Amino acid sequence: MKRDDLFYELPPELIAQHPLANRGHARLLVIDRLSQTLTHSRFDQLAKFLPAKSFLVVNDSKVIPARLLGTKERSGGKVEIFLLKKLSDDYTYEALLRPLNKIKIGDVVRFENSRLTVTVTDTKKRLVLSAGDSRPTALVKFNFKNITTHINRVGHMPLPPYIKRSDEKSDRKYYQTVYAKQAGSVAAPTAGLHFTAAHLNALKKRGHETLRTTLHVNYATFKEIEEDDVLKHKMHFESYEVAAAAWRKMQSYRKAGKKAVAVGTTSCRVIESVATSGKMKGETNLFIYPGYKIQTTDALITNFHLPYSSLLLLVYAFGGTDLLKKAYQEAIKEKYRFFSYGDAMVII
Repeated sequence: MKRDDLFYELPPELIAQHPLANRGHARLLVIDRLSQTLTHSRFDQLAKFLPAKSFLVVNDSKVIPARLLGTKERSGGKVEIFLLKKLSDDYTYEALLRPLNKIKIGDVVRFENSRLTVTVTDTKKRLVLSAGDSRPTALVKFNFKNITTHINRVGHMPLPPYIKRSDEKSDRKYYQTVYAKQAGSVAAPTAGLHFTAAHLNALKKRGHETLRTTLHVNYATFKEIEEDDVLKHKMHFESYEVAAAAWRKMQSYRKAGKKAVAVGTTSCRVIESVATSGKMKGETNLFIYPGYKIQTTDALITNFHLPYSSLLLLVYAFGGTDLLKKAYQEAIKEKYRFFSYGDAMVII
């Protein structure tokens, strides 16, 4: 497959800039692989299309307020720190810094009304997101080991680059799934944003169980595939974990004939990573593309993904390239809302 196969023309006005007040009112495009048909519905009608008494696999990673705005102790200059990944010492993070050309190793950054400080300790590799968008990363060390309470107070929600506005108070609620628990993502597992607690309870009453996994989404999820031959693309690593009890349930349910519904590409990658590696915890750079045989997932709930993205490749692999291209064109024609705060699809 060539890179050009991952392009589609999207009118900018279809990129959702705000969440819906009612999560469940997102539109839902139902993609039936057997009949090769497309059906328009609404997300709160999802149960009509799920296999009977299936189990939903969700990603309970919690988005941290990873965008920190501070000032340099030395000069008072403004600094933006975007946390990417916590390192093993629990004090140090890999981060994006702005303006990097005015920041020196050893600079200390302070935050208003907080005892939290951070010291720039090193520069590192470049994070290449797309052609013309290559960002140097740095290492920064906090003065506290557990910064959760501090960044919850001073941090901003890390909205994706295609949302052209500053974060608002409401994003603390809406850019987070209702079942988020394990802090660590800097981008939301967006397929799960459409669920409410009431919706999940209603599904449970109809015999659908929810099982948790964790995959911490990192900023490289926005990285474009640049190679003309997409199979040469190097996937980024993301941390994941599946509880042994949850994995045993998944295996026994599938043996009993129940269908697995992955809520999002991240959930699909987690359980596929466990199936292929045998490891319940670690880091995965699993690359799923057309031709890859997915072993663990029978239906997939997902949002609409960026052109040239590895996430788009995964849904092509799951639903079939031709059918998914047709689905995307149908969604554009019908003016669906795209990307993180946008509408959803379910591939059955």
